[in-house]
Amino acid sequence: MTIKSNTNTPRLLEFFRKDIAPELKKDLNLSNINSVPTISKIVINIGLGEALTNSKALENSVKDVSLITGQKPITTKAKNSIAGFKIREGMAIGVATTLRSRRMYEFLDRLINLSIPRIRDFRGLSTKSFDGNGNYTIGIKEHVIFPEIDYNSIDKIRSLQIIIVTTAKDNETGLMLLSKFGFPFVKQEGETINPIGNEE
Repeated sequence: MTIKSNTNTPRLLEFFRKDIAPELKKDLNLSNINSVPTISKIVINIGLGEALTNSKALENSVKDVSLITGQKPITTKAKNSIAGFKIREGMAIGVATTLRSRRMYEFLDRLINLSIPRIRDFRGLSTKSFDGNGNYTIGIKEHVIFPEIDYNSIDKIRSLQIIIVTTAKDNETGLMLLSKFGFPFVKQEGETINPIGNEE
């Protein structure tokens, strides 16, 4: 599938407006195009328990997430002290950033078409990671799947979490929405939905 785009609009946003939204309006039997569910934001975060013993972990994670998203993340801090883990209230325990609008669609495009296909032994995304309200979480074990990351310049391979927040009201509708964007969900055993632009 080929998606054409102009220089001003992210190609997935244009694809959503011209193709996905009208299809979902019909599939969901909606009377108003503005009622079609959309992706509202994407949250990316890295947990850093290692920051307790590695003073560079936070700095390096901020750099890596900035490269991956094009946006500097915030530092997440512990809300409570946990003596067993030597965590004090207010201690930095991770980094996170929230993408919206243009950066969200550009990140989404790279995630679907460049990064996910680079996951080793990839067998498709599980449809069981929805939260009941149409939002979907992806756990990435190795952040080096993102082409922005130079494997030779990192201090450590880290896992991260990606939360796709939608306006869908249930998991079924959320699955329909993300599938149309090209998320490679497992359809049946041994079969996946192809990312946009790829053919089996």
